[in-house]
Amino acid sequence: MNFTNESILQTAMQQSAADANCKAGDFMQEQNIIVTSAVNPDARKYLTLPFACNLISYGNNIVASIDEKYRGIVSEYINRFSVEHCFETPNLHVLNDAMQKDNLRICFMAEYFLPDLKELKALDCPYELKVLHSGDFDTLYTDTWSNALCKDRRELDVLGIGAYDRGKLVGLAGCSADCETMWQIGVDVIAKYRRQNIASALTSRLALEILEREKVPFYCAAWSNVKSVRNAIKSGFRPAWVEMTVKSASFVDEMNKMKAH
Repeated sequence: MNFTNESILQTAMQQSAADANCKAGDFMQEQNIIVTSAVNPDARKYLTLPFACNLISYGNNIVASIDEKYRGIVSEYINRFSVEHCFETPNLHVLNDAMQKDNLRICFMAEYFLPDLKELKALDCPYELKVLHSGDFDTLYTDTWSNALCKDRRELDVLGIGAYDRGKLVGLAGCSADCETMWQIGVDVIAKYRRQNIASALTSRLALEILEREKVPFYCAAWSNVKSVRNAIKSGFRPAWVEMTVKSASFVDEMNKMKAH
């Protein structure tokens, strides 16, 4: 398959449509759209469906995938504020306060990046780079490589690139086959080896490897994670869409306990 920036974006919208239970064209409309969330075997494998409320924007409008009991709350919210302000404070407190009455809270907020084929190229770093496959990851499911690999979904980790300093792994980019058409990239570099272009070399080269396998690479970062966003941009990725997800208060509390450790 010969990808173009347009076909990559369309692939992402088709995947978001499977995740949200809507049509890919819904993300290109001018008006906001609310759809009923539903389980879909083609959705990204790490999603827990159906959603109570998940807001998605590719910049034109908001598509809200919801439990129907929250239609009134969500409709009032997304039609009260401009698209970009619905994903940030102080406005998001309005949605959060309404959801908290049903023991729900805003949980995940993330920006997603897609490769710009006009900018993506194989970048270099001072270390040897090797392509890795799933069988090479068995001993790497540690905190050191927790962004590149996910031990809870290790069966999805299908491809990676490692950076080696005289045989020692010092950086790793891995990708998970989160859905049929798109593989997500994560990257880790050992602290004392940072700022040597390792992350961008690994990310850019893994993206090219993924494209060669006729899959679309994507990259996710919190917008406050400046170093991760910088890596995405340097590696040839550009912002494509944003999401904000409401989860149960108990789930949020458990996430906070995990972060505390």
